[in-house]
Amino acid sequence: MSAIISYIKESFEELTNNVSWTPRARIAMLVVVVLVFSVLFSILIWGADTVLSKVVGFYFKLING
Repeated sequence: MSAIISYIKESFEELTNNVSWTPRARIAMLVVVVLVFSVLFSILIWGADTVLSKVVGFYFKLING
């Protein structure tokens, strides 16, 4: 049991002392960039889906008379 506690303490110490963390402002900026591109990509997929569904609908109307 003491080995687990020692491992947790050493891991926490390494996280606080040896890891270089990205500044909060940079993380916030990157989150905004990801959100903007996600929304743009979603709109692009929605538009492609709409166009393709209309094309397929037109095709079925054409072949069924």
